[in-house]
Amino acid sequence: MTEPDLPEVPEAFETARLRIRSPSAGDGPAVHAAVVESLAELRAWGDSLPWAMSPPSVEASEKFCREGQADYASRRVLPMLLFAQETGLLVGASGLHGIDWALRRFEIGYWCRTNQTGRGLITEAVVGITRLAFEVLGAKRIECRTDAQNLRSRRVCEKAGYTLEAIYAAAPKGGVPASRKTCLYAQDRPARTN
Repeated sequence: MTEPDLPEVPEAFETARLRIRSPSAGDGPAVHAAVVESLAELRAWGDSLPWAMSPPSVEASEKFCREGQADYASRRVLPMLLFAQETGLLVGASGLHGIDWALRRFEIGYWCRTNQTGRGLITEAVVGITRLAFEVLGAKRIECRTDAQNLRSRRVCEKAGYTLEAIYAAAPKGGVPASRKTCLYAQDRPARTN
């Protein structure tokens, strides 16, 4: 089986209010500050964001950025940092993971810095990244999984044009059935009209 031709992935692009780019060396302190500020909210969704359960440190954030830069270059995972164009403030993170290049299937994830919630920035980022995936990366399908109780995250999916396809029980951990449910949202490549 031959490897599929992988498209060029821009390291950065812009939406109306955001500059979205791959992480790079030196971004650790900005990521750390945003995570520390948002830790209580992030930990409320620990099943969806397991990395938020570890004690944050500048070193761990810098490691994430350096590894993310390498992953982005190799196209294994496409982590993206979201910066406000006006101020340069890191307002959150998103990206594409669970990538199957042969099938052109991706999963999108995201989180927002606490003091930036309610402004539509994450929806704007998800719309922009979704467009990039379909128009530049040749995506055929993009999925998003979110905790069924995370109403803000579910609204982001819905406002960004994703359709709720299923609600299912999370996988049991340690033999104990999960008490939370997961929503599967998805968007398929729009049909082309001639």
